[in-house]
Amino acid sequence: MLVIALALTACSPRAPEGRIIVVVSANVEWRAIKPLFADTAPGTTPYGETLSVEVGPRRDPVLFIHGGWGKISAAGSAQYVIDRWHPELIVNLGTCGGFAGAIERFATVLAERTLVYDIVERMGDAKEAIDAYATTIDLGWLGAGTPTPVVRTTLVSADQDLDPAQLAHLRDDYKAVAGDWESGAIAYVAQRNATRVLILRGVTDLVGDAGGEAYGKEQVYVDGSKRVMTDLVAALPAWLAHSSARH
Repeated sequence: MLVIALALTACSPRAPEGRIIVVVSANVEWRAIKPLFADTAPGTTPYGETLSVEVGPRRDPVLFIHGGWGKISAAGSAQYVIDRWHPELIVNLGTCGGFAGAIERFATVLAERTLVYDIVERMGDAKEAIDAYATTIDLGWLGAGTPTPVVRTTLVSADQDLDPAQLAHLRDDYKAVAGDWESGAIAYVAQRNATRVLILRGVTDLVGDAGGEAYGKEQVYVDGSKRVMTDLVAALPAWLAHSSARH
């Protein structure tokens, strides 16, 4: 918490001059970050609250947006952000579930590719539709190094929690090690609008063949979200400084 207090300073709600916008999707994720900016008066969009803060030693203005959970809200809020503020960079900070044995709990995923896998096609091949919404994210501007440790991987999305019966398919066919609800939609919309996007998500819980650590135990996810979101916000100044130096 001390690191965050030193790195992030609250300011009045406004559009960021540098047009850096951080999208936080799930309600639990947003509730986890709000106490970090307790002195900031929230603004609003059609999708949720906003928080304006200044980040890092240069006090770069950043607008945090609550985009909403699931692919519909994620796509809508991403397009809203692009149309209203024309951001230079969208950063999606959030949570994900990890595949047991493939990634550690509380590891940070840097999405290099996103894929929406819960598309069912009964008249033809679902793979064609899944491939159409897959997005390879241009991260060339980051360079080879990253300011904090990450797992670079494909992040799979669906409007459902990870199904243990599907893990082998997602791992073997898509080389994924983690999944969420929103990143596929956010990356797709950003690419269609030629907008840079950085997706960083922390693993709150693991799912294996026998089930998930948080399944039937929601508090595991809530507690994990508090740690993940606090860590991601604390790391944000380093990522923005790295982005500025590289871009």
